[in-house]
Amino acid sequence: MANGNRIDQFLLASQVMIENSLQNDEIQQALAVYGYTEEKLNYGKSLFEKAESLHNARKKEFGEQIAATAELDNVWEQAEQQYMKTLKIARIALKENVKAYQSTMLLGDRKQSLSGWLEQARAFYRNILSDADLLTPLTAYGYTEEKLEQESALIDQVITKHLAQKKEIGEAQEATEKRDKALDDLAKWVSDLRSVAKVALETSPQQLEKLGILARTS
Repeated sequence: MANGNRIDQFLLASQVMIENSLQNDEIQQALAVYGYTEEKLNYGKSLFEKAESLHNARKKEFGEQIAATAELDNVWEQAEQQYMKTLKIARIALKENVKAYQSTMLLGDRKQSLSGWLEQARAFYRNILSDADLLTPLTAYGYTEEKLEQESALIDQVITKHLAQKKEIGEAQEATEKRDKALDDLAKWVSDLRSVAKVALETSPQQLEKLGILARTS
């Protein structure tokens, strides 16, 4: 029952069946003969309310996950554009500096994974900022220590947004598991109620239809 629309439809159908069983005296009396007392129907109602609440909570968590991912993508894109410009200038400014090739990961392709990209970008900024032999040549191209620190801070923002995204993903997964368990519990209970109602109201097709159960016609 993974599809959101199907879940909404199922919850609405369950609510109709339970609420109308509780509010219609004739239906309630017929069901009581088969053990579905008001107390038992109210238990089913509590299962519905729990499932509905958890379904809404899961929507909220999933929305927060999407928002966190969008924020990460936005900051990463900004940092990537900035980093690539600085990298190109660094390759010019440090082309005669042998140690720069290794310490700043100056050459080669940039990694596509976030973890790989962060490894390269963090090494690039941290090692330049901690070594005057690397920093000084860049100042001739307008890259002051302050400017490089600002760019490095944006890399740190990518890390922060990534951690926030991971947190939201975990919370969304947890919310999904809780919701799915509640939906399973409700589905089993409603299935039994439907089966019993078909027996209890076999001769009252109109009452069955009030529960959302289409009576068979001969």
